[in-house]
Amino acid sequence: MKIRRRTALITVSAVACLSAAAVYAFSPGTDEQVAVPVPDAQVAAYCVKLHDQLPDKVNGLSRHDLKPQSDLTAGWGDPAIVLRCGVPRPAADNSTATDAVDVDGVGWSIEPQPGGSFRLTTTLRQAYVEVVLPKKWAGDLGPLTDLAGPVKKTIPVI
Repeated sequence: MKIRRRTALITVSAVACLSAAAVYAFSPGTDEQVAVPVPDAQVAAYCVKLHDQLPDKVNGLSRHDLKPQSDLTAGWGDPAIVLRCGVPRPAADNSTATDAVDVDGVGWSIEPQPGGSFRLTTTLRQAYVEVVLPKKWAGDLGPLTDLAGPVKKTIPVI
């Protein structure tokens, strides 16, 4: 009987963890729920400045609020191209094998995600800005062209 109870608890715990991970992993491609970063005060100040400078359109897609509404997040299109400012430095930046691109003077690391989407994160900036391109928009780095100017203007290099 104890074995079944432990198995049930392990199964319930595993399902709960996987459900939470799925909400986080897949929400950047939607406008339902997006995890809002929790940066320190200095980084948050850079992010608020960035938020005020973000364009109304990215790659021709209209901007809209995400849930929860925050000065640290923004979205464009459906499925949403999601920007989150103040994210932690990605572990992928520690590897020389990580793909990267420079767009108009802003460096971005590129990480393929499950389902064909891509996560791009700024490099060498005082605040890390993450952009998730859903599979539908992943074939084009054009959104980075629209975002590079505001990032360059509001977030200083390291």
